[in-house]
Amino acid sequence: MKTTITRAGERGFANHGWLQANHSFSFANYYDENNMNFGALRVLNDDTIAPKMGFGTHPHDNMEIITIPLSGVLKHRDSMHNEWQEVNVGEVQIMSAGQGVQHSEINGSNDTYLSLFQIWIVPNKRNVEARYGQKHFSASERKNKLQTLVTSIDEDTSSALQIHQDAKLSRLDLDREKTLDYALKSENHGVYILVISGDITVGEHKLETRDAIGISEVKDFLIAAHQETELLLIEVPMN
Repeated sequence: MKTTITRAGERGFANHGWLQANHSFSFANYYDENNMNFGALRVLNDDTIAPKMGFGTHPHDNMEIITIPLSGVLKHRDSMHNEWQEVNVGEVQIMSAGQGVQHSEINGSNDTYLSLFQIWIVPNKRNVEARYGQKHFSASERKNKLQTLVTSIDEDTSSALQIHQDAKLSRLDLDREKTLDYALKSENHGVYILVISGDITVGEHKLETRDAIGISEVKDFLIAAHQETELLLIEVPMN
């Protein structure tokens, strides 16, 4: 089993006043040539956005973009929709930028901070028609079991959102002293695990809140929780 550990405090950090951003991989002014990606996973940003603030209209192309609000309310508008879309806690949003799309993202509250994860995954198909998706996922469905949020558009499923990549995004809430055996899709895949809160052990590695571990070159492995723990798991092709 090959592992790469990133501690919470080792991530790139940017304080823009209205935006507090933690970057798991090189992004914007944070650059590390040895930390560009994990396989097809290019961006994992852990952002906190001040009330009424956000990102003005800007372009994307040929990227699969996933947003997961953790607290507050996100408002999104893009060139596929004229109206603002609200994305609330418990929901996940995907956008296939494909041939090109313009979008804006703002904190939809006048007095509450917005906390979210934004994830970029390199697609396996280029220049596709841009598309948007949004879905609510119940927290009860990830209690001591994997809850698949996003999977490949080539898979036949109505229970998850879909993107143009052979990837799988999951959430998992483990009770204290509970374990889960995670099996990867193939030997060519790896999984990047971010501890949203709590602490776990994977092999000989102990990880705490906002620590992350990239795991590859293994068929399966055991995750053990030492207290109530919330995890985000991003499985992607490694080449």
